[in-house]
Amino acid sequence: MNRTIITVVGKDTVGIIAKVCTYLADNKINILDISQTIVQEYFNMMMIVDTNRMEKHFGEMADELHRLGEEIGVDIKCQREEIFDKMHRI
Repeated sequence: MNRTIITVVGKDTVGIIAKVCTYLADNKINILDISQTIVQEYFNMMMIVDTNRMEKHFGEMADELHRLGEEIGVDIKCQREEIFDKMHRI
């Protein structure tokens, strides 16, 4: 399984989850786990997704999600699970 960690952070607005999830569904990316919180007016979401069926390269997906984030006013970052794990092991 190719697992990726996606984080979404920014000011809360209507439709953030819908737009991110629509992109994932359109690209055959399955959500395995999701957590989201809103602290005052700030939105924070972390997702673990399975990219096995995705037809794009990882970099293309990460770039497209970053651009989507810019369009909706949030910061979207993607990391492969193995890199995320190694970074947070320290």
